[in-house]
Amino acid sequence: MRWTLKPKPNPKIVKSLADSLQIDVPIASLLVQRGIENFEDAKSFFRPSLDHLHDPYLMKDMDKAVVRIQHAIANNENILVYGDYDVDGTTSVALMSSYLKTKTPLVATYIPDRYGEGYGVSYQGIDFAEDNDFSLIIALDCGVKAVDKVAYAKQKSIDFIICDHHRPGATVPDAVAVLDPKQADCNYPYKELCGCGVGFKLIQALAEKDGQTINDLLPYLDLVATAIGADIVPITGENRVLAYHGLKVVNQKSRAGFRAIINQLKKDTLTITDVVFTIAPRINAAGRMKHGQYAVDLLTEIDFDTAVTYAEEIEAFNSDRRETDKTITVEALAQIIENKEEQRLTSVVYQEDWHKGVIGIVASRLIETYYRPTLVFTKSGDKLAASARSVSGFDVYNALEACSEHIEQFGGHMYAAGLTLKEENYEAFKQAFEDEVSKTIDKNLLTPEIKIDTTLELSAIDDRFWRIIKQFAPFGPGNMTPIFMSEDLKDTGYGKCVGEDDKHIRCTVTQSGREKFVCIGFNLGDKLNLIKDRKRFKAVYSVDENHWQGNVSLQLKLRDLKE
Repeated sequence: MRWTLKPKPNPKIVKSLADSLQIDVPIASLLVQRGIENFEDAKSFFRPSLDHLHDPYLMKDMDKAVVRIQHAIANNENILVYGDYDVDGTTSVALMSSYLKTKTPLVATYIPDRYGEGYGVSYQGIDFAEDNDFSLIIALDCGVKAVDKVAYAKQKSIDFIICDHHRPGATVPDAVAVLDPKQADCNYPYKELCGCGVGFKLIQALAEKDGQTINDLLPYLDLVATAIGADIVPITGENRVLAYHGLKVVNQKSRAGFRAIINQLKKDTLTITDVVFTIAPRINAAGRMKHGQYAVDLLTEIDFDTAVTYAEEIEAFNSDRRETDKTITVEALAQIIENKEEQRLTSVVYQEDWHKGVIGIVASRLIETYYRPTLVFTKSGDKLAASARSVSGFDVYNALEACSEHIEQFGGHMYAAGLTLKEENYEAFKQAFEDEVSKTIDKNLLTPEIKIDTTLELSAIDDRFWRIIKQFAPFGPGNMTPIFMSEDLKDTGYGKCVGEDDKHIRCTVTQSGREKFVCIGFNLGDKLNLIKDRKRFKAVYSVDENHWQGNVSLQLKLRDLKE
């Protein structure tokens, strides 16, 4: 691991903020690192207000989208709400369809089949709309590159409104409205909304026309918060406001579908991390293993007992998903060794019978072993389909763009993308991708990095310190959990390996002999020798709570250790 200590912020600004907020310097330093330099900034950060949401009409084409939907409702048109099969897509469809059903009963949902149709807007979906007399399709979390599909729909007198957050291509579809803050000519102030976030801005604009306020839309924010967490968008600005209030809804007045999942978790309060690692994988499992419509049905169900039945089905899908991705990961790792590709700068693997629904997860698993840009391919119809994942700091989307002569279709973000290509182009693409990454990647990025916010004396960690740190949440990109480094630490003599195969480390550390903190270090069992016999060492860690037999105490969650 590379330890990188972030630059120290301006000490004058830190001192001024510490004085105005009456907080300790280490916490003021963390805030200044996050761009919070005065009392008003801090107030907005610690108390995100719905009043700070931007006017939805600042988004390009928003007025056109609202007029077209109002026209459809007034003229009793059938509206089809169409979305991708992942968490962002299915939550978007659940949000938009349930809101529109408060205005008109003539609303239906459509999630494309991952295997029969693939990602995004499909010809099959448009044919379904024509066959069932839908004259308006609202596409969410997809569509900004569907130029040919939208033209095909137009020939059939079907209008499109697109709500997307992916990077547009050179040409945008000829839709009634394209809502995407990443368009070069869109002046919307916040560019990092997820697909469900863009959908929320549309219902916010519609609600304003009907005299509703943001408070009337609070019940939809559990969906938005889940999408923000699952899609790994920055939890800054408007996303922070939506995630903060959405988590309140998740914990206090969640929809039946979420309650049906949460009841199995035995947790009183869910954080954004719980949402990402417990709720999101279950929603995702529907689209991965069966069909995304199962997730939409769960998220729009009003009756709790019915939602429990849906949740049990989805739990079974999730169990199948876990087994499948574990098996494929083993096979993919074996393929890398068999091909003698351990020393390459990329991992590109392919097997035609791998389950398409889990190849993105497998790509992430491979990065845990070989920390480098990774693609996992499988057969999909007469093409090969892949999920791409990247390492911190490297833009895999740009690398794919440089290899586009070998690719049929691709889309995504800096760190995650999907693509299809012809089987005969696989080897040429694989070599082109390796060459492109070799040319463009900073070799330091191939070693996992721990970014350390600040050095810290253990004596600074007390209950007040922890209460303030907890209020930094929700955590995520742009506002990660604070990471600290302390030196001159010693184990009190009881450090040991714990867990299956002694993979983890547990110890109690002291720095000056007075304060003692219990530490847990996941997957650090092989570093036990560094702390044995009361050797001095340094550690990188976050502060956490340990809940045990009804008692709550502070603990340090170790990220790495060094002599």
